[in-house]
Amino acid sequence: MFVGFYTDTFPALSFIGMFTVSDIIHLIQYYYQSTSYEGAAADVERFRLESIRGKFTAVAPLSDADIEKVLHVPPPPLLSVHPMRPLFDACRLLIQTHARRLPLIDQDDQTGKEVVLSVLTQYRVLKFMAVNCRETVYLNEPLRALGVGTYVNPSADHPENPYYPLATATMQTTVFDVVHMFSELGISAVPIVDSQGKVVNLYETVDVITLVRMGAYHDLDLTIAQALARRSADFAGVVTCTPDDSLASVFHLIRMRRIHRLVVVEGGKPKQGESSEEAAERTQRKGRLLGIISLSDVLKHIIVRHAMAEQRIWEELTIFLPSRNRVTSILGAEELALSPLRQSLQLKLGQ
Repeated sequence: MFVGFYTDTFPALSFIGMFTVSDIIHLIQYYYQSTSYEGAAADVERFRLESIRGKFTAVAPLSDADIEKVLHVPPPPLLSVHPMRPLFDACRLLIQTHARRLPLIDQDDQTGKEVVLSVLTQYRVLKFMAVNCRETVYLNEPLRALGVGTYVNPSADHPENPYYPLATATMQTTVFDVVHMFSELGISAVPIVDSQGKVVNLYETVDVITLVRMGAYHDLDLTIAQALARRSADFAGVVTCTPDDSLASVFHLIRMRRIHRLVVVEGGKPKQGESSEEAAERTQRKGRLLGIISLSDVLKHIIVRHAMAEQRIWEELTIFLPSRNRVTSILGAEELALSPLRQSLQLKLGQ
C-alpha cells in the first residue's frame, strides 16, 4: 500500500513511503503493550499513517508521534527506482539496503506528477530468474557449501538460545511473544520446534494479521498451539529443505509455487558406509532445525557471486587479453555460465 500526499503546500503528488505488514506488526506491539483494547480502537479511528515515523508530528494524534522510535526499531529505507533502469541495478539496491520491495516510479509526461507503476519484490525477481535463466551450472552445488542462508550456530554469549542466531518458538509460546520477535528482529516468520528441536510448524506475520483482522485482538495472549488451531485450512504448509539440497532445487520450487523462505532441517538420506547405529542416530535427528533460507539470501548470493565473477573476468581480459579458452581455464566454466543471467538482468524493468 502506498502513501502519498496532495495539499496546497505540496501541489504535486509525491511518493513518500509504503505501508507494509511490518508497520502493522509494529502498531500491534505498540498498542498491545501501551493501552487497552478500547483505547486502541478509539485511537485507530483517528490514526494518521505519518504517526508511524513522526514525519509530520503536527497532525499526529500520538504524544509519542514516532512509533518506530518508541519501539526502538529502525525505519525502513525509502527507496524507489525508475522502470527503465536495469534489473541488475535494482537487485543491487535491494541487497545493499536490505529492502524487501522496491516501488517502480515514473513521471507523467503531461502532469509532471510521480506515478507508481508497480512494486518489484524479491520473489518476482527470483521467479523471473527461475523461469528465464536455465544455464546456471553452479546452482547444482549444495546450499550449505554455497553459504546460502542463516544456520544454527550456538554461542556462549547467548546460552538461552540453543538455535542462535535464529529466533524460534514452541507450541506453548504466546502469540504476543512472537509478535515482539517480529518487531524487534525485523523478521516475518518463526519456526516452531518441539522438545527435540524438530520443526513442527511455522508462525508468520500474516497469521497475526489474520487474528487481528478477525477482531481477535485479545487472542494475542493465546499460545501458538491455540492460534494455529484457528489458522485457515488453505495454509500451504512449511517448505523445508536440507543442507545437501542444491540451489537449483530452490529455484525449481520458486518456479512452481510462491514461497518466501525455506526452513533447513536435518535430512534422512542414508550415507554410504554408515553403521546401523549411525543410521539410527541419523533417523532420530531427521527434521531438526538447522537454519533458514530467505529470498534475500538467495538473491544476495546470485547477485554478489555474479558481480564478483564478472569483475574477475574483466580484470583478466583487461590485463592479459586472453582468448575465451584462456578465460575458461582461469576462472572455470561456472563463472562464464552466469552470462545468460547477466543478459537477463540487463533488461530494463519496464520491458
